[in-house]
Amino acid sequence: MGFHQDSNCISATASTNAGRLPWFALQVRTRHEMAVAEHIRGIGYEEFLPLNKVRKRWSDRVKEMESPLFPGYLFCRCDLQNRLPVLKIPGVIQIVGNNRQPTPVDEAEISAIQCLVKSGIPNQPWPFLEVGERVRIEAGPLRGHEGVLVELRGNRRLILSVTLLQRSIAVEMDAASVQPERYSGRTRIERAYAQPLPLPLSGG
Repeated sequence: MGFHQDSNCISATASTNAGRLPWFALQVRTRHEMAVAEHIRGIGYEEFLPLNKVRKRWSDRVKEMESPLFPGYLFCRCDLQNRLPVLKIPGVIQIVGNNRQPTPVDEAEISAIQCLVKSGIPNQPWPFLEVGERVRIEAGPLRGHEGVLVELRGNRRLILSVTLLQRSIAVEMDAASVQPERYSGRTRIERAYAQPLPLPLSGG
């Protein structure tokens, strides 16, 4: 799927997800994420392990490696009535939930992170953010998705979160490509004539 067709990401994801099993987050042993993901694929389940590229310095060189965006976690489409094969995979600790009950992850949050990973936009793990005004992305590979805009050392970052895991990802983002969420229901002309309101920016 070419990311020059930005609007296709959401529509294609929505049609693909229709009628499918929900996503659940799996807590796994640290540094076992990739092995568990491979095992999940091997038993015929759909998995999603979001990765980002990090530079690690060794004694004689610097090497670029892939690292989990959410260390200790990955995602799996799963039927809770048939979850035992997943729980028996070496390295799996539990299916994440509330009050000891597995809880599905918001499909829109997974969709946003999948689009981010496919886009190749620079990103990094980020402390979870729950408060603050949300914005809607109006352009680029993540067009149509929502997040929280913050400022880090003069560079604006968009924060995408997985609420269930209390984890977030920081994405480098041009502030001109986002609009406050309260504008998203207006037409382009209505937004143009609306009184501009500043986005809340917090120092990182």
